[in-house]
Amino acid sequence: MTKSADMIKTMDDGEMVSVSRKVAAPVDVVWQMVSDLSRMGDWSPENDGGSWRGADPTWPGGPSVGSVFRGDNHRGRRTWKTKVTVIDSDPPRRFAFRLKIGALGGCDWIYDIEPTDAGCCVTESWIDERTRALKFVGWLFTGVSDRASHNRANMEATLEHLAMAAEGVSRSD
Repeated sequence: MTKSADMIKTMDDGEMVSVSRKVAAPVDVVWQMVSDLSRMGDWSPENDGGSWRGADPTWPGGPSVGSVFRGDNHRGRRTWKTKVTVIDSDPPRRFAFRLKIGALGGCDWIYDIEPTDAGCCVTESWIDERTRALKFVGWLFTGVSDRASHNRANMEATLEHLAMAAEGVSRSD
């Protein structure tokens, strides 16, 4: 479907990037897709999926706050792993997780899903709370110096791929 305007703004405690897209699929279908982090590689250009630590919390009911996921990522030939913790799980409206590296800070990834007449609108947000040291380490691992612009482009692609997949699932039901 169509996407709404994206946003980059500076917050008191970090930079935030948000991208929204209308999806012709029910909120519960989209929530199930974004909360199953092992499938994130199906639509993200940088994430390759990964695995839940401990028991797989994906279903029934989805992941709960405190669930831990180990993500696999790539950019070109560079690869790296991340560990994230679910910080909000409110089916089928909101799902969020945090990447935190001790005192070096980290970032939050948030998916808000609102119903519309034609399906839903999903907003993906990234809040950067990394210290300068962690930004430098991130640049060494990923080769990305402007993470906000890079993430905005990847988030647009992610939501486009997510919409195509969700709309396909919705049509086949």
